[in-house]
Amino acid sequence: MSIFGDILPINKNEEKKQAGGNLSPYLNFDPHYIPKMQPEFIYPDDSHMASTARRSNVALPIIGMSFMTGSGLGGMAGLYKGLRATTLAGQIGKVRRTQVVNYIMKQGTTTGCTLGIIASFYSCIALGVTWLRDKEDTSNTFIAAAATGVIYKSTAGLRSVGLGAAVGLTLAGVYTLVTDNDNIWSKAKYNRL
Repeated sequence: MSIFGDILPINKNEEKKQAGGNLSPYLNFDPHYIPKMQPEFIYPDDSHMASTARRSNVALPIIGMSFMTGSGLGGMAGLYKGLRATTLAGQIGKVRRTQVVNYIMKQGTTTGCTLGIIASFYSCIALGVTWLRDKEDTSNTFIAAAATGVIYKSTAGLRSVGLGAAVGLTLAGVYTLVTDNDNIWSKAKYNRL
């Protein structure tokens, strides 16, 4: 026996005795020292943390896709505005090219950041609502979308706040109709069959 008890044996003979002769021939160690296999999933499916973990795993891709989509759409709008503005100004050559690139970059960055911030608002609110309600359903999507519209337009007055909430609810409804398998359209389709 060593001073650490049966964790670190003194010599190989003692090690073989403790292991009962079950040493791995390939790695020259006792496989009993390796802990048993743990469950593959961190949280059980119905636990409070499981729904929050699912929602948080989706947050970063949503924010990234929103930023990239906004940058692409803004870049196309910037290209249109740049070509139009430089044509009206009568610019040609390198000056026109530089101005068009400036329009593309400015509009792409502005639109991308705006959509990225809106997606960040939505993801954080959806995560909080999921955590508070302790369930994952389409109500969380609608609550988060309406709250995002309200927060985004909160400095523009009550009418704009209501419009922001309506736009958020509309987008959440379209998203739910497209992605949810338990929606009205899929039920109607199965009822016809």
